[in-house]
Amino acid sequence: MSNQSCITISKITKKYKNSATNALNEVDFEINDGEIFGLLGPNGAGKTTLLSILCGLVKASGGGATIFGHSINDNPERVKRILGVVPQDIALYPTLSGRDNLMFIGRMYGLSGAVLKNRVDECLDKFGFDTNANNQVKHYSGGMKRRINLIGGILHKPKILLLDEPTVGMDVQTRTSIIEHLRQINENEKMTIIYTSHYMEQAELFCNRIAIMDKGRILCLGTPQELMIKEERADLEEVFLKLTGRKIRD
Repeated sequence: MSNQSCITISKITKKYKNSATNALNEVDFEINDGEIFGLLGPNGAGKTTLLSILCGLVKASGGGATIFGHSINDNPERVKRILGVVPQDIALYPTLSGRDNLMFIGRMYGLSGAVLKNRVDECLDKFGFDTNANNQVKHYSGGMKRRINLIGGILHKPKILLLDEPTVGMDVQTRTSIIEHLRQINENEKMTIIYTSHYMEQAELFCNRIAIMDKGRILCLGTPQELMIKEERADLEEVFLKLTGRKIRD
């Protein structure tokens, strides 16, 4: 991990139509090249909105960001080629096999021929698929769908990977395996990872730095250890609850 920023987020604001409050309120911070950055917050904090703005799915109401020097407002197509995105919702065709879904996704990213086939085979093997790679996705378990969804975001070896709750609904074994694969990808390919999650213990162990946000604002930013020392708490979950409260969110 370098100390050079790859993403600079500058006072991003977002207000959705007919909403009384802003989804994001002048969010402002930087992410370093090659780091694993955790974006944590309760439901409705603005995490998914921020990721959606960075990858061009949603337009900011104010402010902006640059990704490796390219403006998300002025050069969105160039930015999209740098990013890999794994959405919270499963984005697969249920009647196609896992392999065919990945071949389709790879072609959209510009891969083709033997390069595409070999990359799909490599990823399927790495993430534990054998003969079931040729079964229809509609017959997959939730965890298997999540794994194919994840592979779709890394096929083209992006410089930056955006992960929105990538392990939700997975059992502990699968979740642990996925995190280990992501750590290896980060180390071996120097891929920057931005990661949202509700698993505090996992984020504490996985992320180099973390931002906790709520109500569209960044509440704190630092390494897990720095945040625990600053807030005088024994673990990240207690830091999170201290800053965002214990009230149940919808």
